[in-house]
Amino acid sequence: MFDDHAPAASPLPVQTLGAIGEQITQVVSLLGRFGLGFTLHDAGQQIPGSYWGESEAGLVGDVLHATPETPLHSVLHEAGHWICMDPDRRGRLHTDAGGDDPEENAVCYLQVLLADAVPGLGRERIFADMDAWGYSFRLGSTKRWFEQDAEDARLWLLAHGLVDSADRPTWRVRQCPRPPYT
Repeated sequence: MFDDHAPAASPLPVQTLGAIGEQITQVVSLLGRFGLGFTLHDAGQQIPGSYWGESEAGLVGDVLHATPETPLHSVLHEAGHWICMDPDRRGRLHTDAGGDDPEENAVCYLQVLLADAVPGLGRERIFADMDAWGYSFRLGSTKRWFEQDAEDARLWLLAHGLVDSADRPTWRVRQCPRPPYT
């Protein structure tokens, strides 16, 4: 007999730092390409600079903090904030990355691009993890937003020199408060 009230099959748990084992060195290397430091704290410890608390990654100055329970999407999102903020905000950063809506969209877009540089993560997995975690986009899913409604975010990153015309990260951080105008 079919039960209409049976719980739905649970989606895969979001990918965490602890689940990738030795590949964490590749995440640290990716962050280091931007000049962002990384500190992995012991499991269960409070994460310094975490805006949301619990297992979410934190930012204090030029260091991203995490534990093995920290989701990879959170690491990439907070790294994206650090990369996208102007030097003044980066210089006084503690916990709250700030920024406006266009910058937040750019952070989410960059987060997806950076996922492709993490072995075992990639774009499709980050889409699923962002959706499972509760990211909210007007087209319903992260993938639909990224593919159909994120041109403003892509142009923001391009204007700040953070991606090239082929959507590849330039491995630079934002240098000025506003896009350079030519």
